[in-house]
Amino acid sequence: MIRVMLSVATAATLLAACGDKPATTTTEAEAVAPAVSPAEAPGNTAVDATPMTDAAAPTPGANSFTEAQARSAIEGAGYTGVGALTQNADGIWQAKATKSGAETTVSVDYKGVVTAQ
Repeated sequence: MIRVMLSVATAATLLAACGDKPATTTTEAEAVAPAVSPAEAPGNTAVDATPMTDAAAPTPGANSFTEAQARSAIEGAGYTGVGALTQNADGIWQAKATKSGAETTVSVDYKGVVTAQ
């Protein structure tokens, strides 16, 4: 019985301590405005969408691209007649391909960088 009375008294004390919510007036514009205003211009872009081609050398590393994705990256870099793709021990996809009439070996590293050798 004492525990019940103690619990009720504690609950009543907590409710009394909270008090009433003060009345505030907000305009409709304030109600829909963002809490933080956006910057004038972003400091950096979220995603770098520039194509990465013709780097100095492919970067070795665990490659998660499928053969079809590697072929698409090579074709997206302007190569045609992409031959059979193989993946070497460094995780780099390689194939023979043609660009501007010249056949060359092309590589795609784990970053998606297309490099002619």
